[in-house]
Amino acid sequence: MNQEPLTLYKLIVLYILNQVNFPLTTAQIGDLILEKEYTNFLTLQQVINELTQTGLIRANTLLNRTHLNLTDEGRKTLSYFENRISHAIRQEIRDYLKKNEMEMRNESSIRSDYYKTTNGEFEAELIAADKDTTLLAIRLTVPTEELAVSVCNNWQKRNQDIYQYLTTQLF
Repeated sequence: MNQEPLTLYKLIVLYILNQVNFPLTTAQIGDLILEKEYTNFLTLQQVINELTQTGLIRANTLLNRTHLNLTDEGRKTLSYFENRISHAIRQEIRDYLKKNEMEMRNESSIRSDYYKTTNGEFEAELIAADKDTTLLAIRLTVPTEELAVSVCNNWQKRNQDIYQYLTTQLF
């Protein structure tokens, strides 16, 4: 593949991550890039992998979501080459993020994962965060992996109700 478009796509991903102060999932970045038809899914995956391997972005995978953060090295690299992204593309990205910021922030701030404990049970970890601050962290031990997956999925769907219930009961 020609390196010039690949370099532009990398800069676009760095630019997107630089415009927000919270991690974005690969799906959220994909939604933006694919909706604007900057590139295709396979090329985007290649770009994200190369950015991760070179240390320009950091990927943190929990359950079925990968959250991406811009590293200091990525921010520095972007500062040198940001002008290679057209003004029109930068404006489209800013407009998209402004329009979808709350939804994207909420989606990124709710995390869940599970793992097998030493006694053979499973522990589900459920987190609600805002930026770098953990608002709520819950750990539930359950007997089966299927139940752990269900707990994580339900947290994604019902976290606001659960958070509201807890705060109402505890405050």
